[in-house]
Amino acid sequence: MQEQYRTVARAGVHESEINRSRFLCALAPAATEEEAQEFVVRVRKEHPTATHNCYAYVIGADASVQKASDDGEPGGTAGVPMLQMLTRREVCYVVAVVTRYYGGVKLGAGGLIRAYGGVVGEALDALGTRTRRRFRLATVTVGHQRAGRLENELRATGRTVRAVRYAADVTIEIALPDAEVEEFRRWLADATAGEARVELGGEAYDDA
Repeated sequence: MQEQYRTVARAGVHESEINRSRFLCALAPAATEEEAQEFVVRVRKEHPTATHNCYAYVIGADASVQKASDDGEPGGTAGVPMLQMLTRREVCYVVAVVTRYYGGVKLGAGGLIRAYGGVVGEALDALGTRTRRRFRLATVTVGHQRAGRLENELRATGRTVRAVRYAADVTIEIALPDAEVEEFRRWLADATAGEARVELGGEAYDDA
């Protein structure tokens, strides 16, 4: 797995006007290809009278899934430059849909490439990006007497606390960089006088 990846910070829309044509770039995070496709369908439903709804998306921390569509524009003038902008900016788990309302002035192939790629770049600038890092999931189990203090110490030392559950004992779900697992075991033993135990789980990405 990749140690980290960058994606769009939030969903949103950025609009540009180029030679009287309106270009609206809708960007959104997408965890799967299905989510990306659902977003494309949703945007197309919002703009049924648009001249074109072109799209591009990149899925996977290693950008393993890449798709693009010109939606009726001349081949290679819309979806491909949109995709190239996403990969140039090194963002993934992201989908972009550019809706065009034709304004009566033809842009030519070069103009279309600049317009579609450019509006995606402008949208990324406007919405911002965020970096997500790979973490090891872990569950800490501790008695009720120590739980509150331990949770506070975990947060105070910058650990990512994902959930806290109360039952016979208290379980605290955290996320740790792989490189810090052994150091964390030692810290936990010292902090709880050996009364807490930690169980490692799978891997996930979280905000860096």
